[in-house]
Amino acid sequence: MTTLATSHASDRDHPRLQRALTRWDLVLYGVIVISPVGPLSIFGVVSRRGHGHAATIVLIAMAFMLLTAVSYGRMARAYPSAGSAFSYVGQEISPSLGYVIGWSMVLDYLLNPLICIVWCSQQGHVLIPRIPYWAWAAFFGSVTTGLCVQGIKTSARVNAILAAGLGIVIAIFLVAATVYIVRHPHTGAGFFTLPFYDPQSWSIKRILGATSLAVLTYMGFDGISTLAEEAVNPRRDMLAATVIACVIIGILATLEFYAAQLVWPTQRYPDLDTAFTFVAQRAWAPLFGVVGLTVMVALIGSGMAAQLGVSRLLYGMGRSGALPKAFFGALDPKQHVPRNNVLLVGIVAFAGALILPALATEATGFELGANLLNFGALIAFMGVNAAAFVRYYLRAERKTIINFLLPVLGFFVCLTLWWSLNTQAKILGGVWMAIGIAFGAWRTRRFGAVRFSN
Repeated sequence: MTTLATSHASDRDHPRLQRALTRWDLVLYGVIVISPVGPLSIFGVVSRRGHGHAATIVLIAMAFMLLTAVSYGRMARAYPSAGSAFSYVGQEISPSLGYVIGWSMVLDYLLNPLICIVWCSQQGHVLIPRIPYWAWAAFFGSVTTGLCVQGIKTSARVNAILAAGLGIVIAIFLVAATVYIVRHPHTGAGFFTLPFYDPQSWSIKRILGATSLAVLTYMGFDGISTLAEEAVNPRRDMLAATVIACVIIGILATLEFYAAQLVWPTQRYPDLDTAFTFVAQRAWAPLFGVVGLTVMVALIGSGMAAQLGVSRLLYGMGRSGALPKAFFGALDPKQHVPRNNVLLVGIVAFAGALILPALATEATGFELGANLLNFGALIAFMGVNAAAFVRYYLRAERKTIINFLLPVLGFFVCLTLWWSLNTQAKILGGVWMAIGIAFGAWRTRRFGAVRFSN
């Protein structure tokens, strides 16, 4: 009895993240943050660039991302702490590189809720023009922040509801597309293989070029690793949940793209960015509005999941001393969440949603945000692959070809994709990294004061 009372008193005095997430909670989180309807926004561009081979392209992209997903899952199993890639690289390679990777991840996770607010606010303003863009941004920022502050189990339940809703809309589209295809004439059995392989338009160069864009479909799977300290059994569940989430999204994206290509076989769309909504309308007219609203709801869920991830990352960096511990390393004693970080991210995301569109020169504000997100994400992915290579190959007693090839291939795939980002994203991302590295070096006495926790 005394021991139990002491334990409860310790939790009150030194609150910790609550281990409440099962494997399927983690999978649902990953599916929501990646978003099963996320591929819909890039369908038109992928289809046009790949000359109609969208289904094949999204499968290739899944294979590329699974390389890094395996590295993330294995490292999360080895280091079940809230710092994610920051901890992996810091402990396996060096604290200074760990900080660099952690700072790049902050950019990645911070931009995710930000661009979700941008897209949803723009769509809301189109639907109801009387409400200004800034008011929509304040509304969506408040919704995601309010849900994140309620605690990890509340967020997990919201994720489950969102996943169910998105699944229903996707199922309705697939049924409508099937009915449309059956009722309309086509050119024989070969018609059904064209989304995967059309000998008249197949081009390896175009396929690989479109794959660099289709990889965006899977961005966000790494967020699962930030919840390792809140998983019931992280050493068993992290790798499985990460891979399962990627495969689920890959299968759904392939089905969506395959059905869409059969409904609309050409690559001539009324509008390239919203091509999928026109495809859905052709399959069944009411789906035009339904799909648009569904993407908005999905992005709210994705933004919330990303906000959860970045708040845990900042908590890990604060607890280790890389950021001010009194603020970033604090937990709410009741909800067991890093409330300071959640609120800070919400404020920054709202402010960024107002500022980012004005900064964009080479693309729209949403596109610039997406490129900046990839700038941070791909640096973190390279770091995790490097950490997995060091731990499971260089330091392993028994060296295997699999432990060599998987992280090395994952590293160079991410490096190639990072190199292809547009110039403005590289410049702004470089400024972000320079500021963060300078601050970290000053605060931690050249990173000597950084301490990691498992």
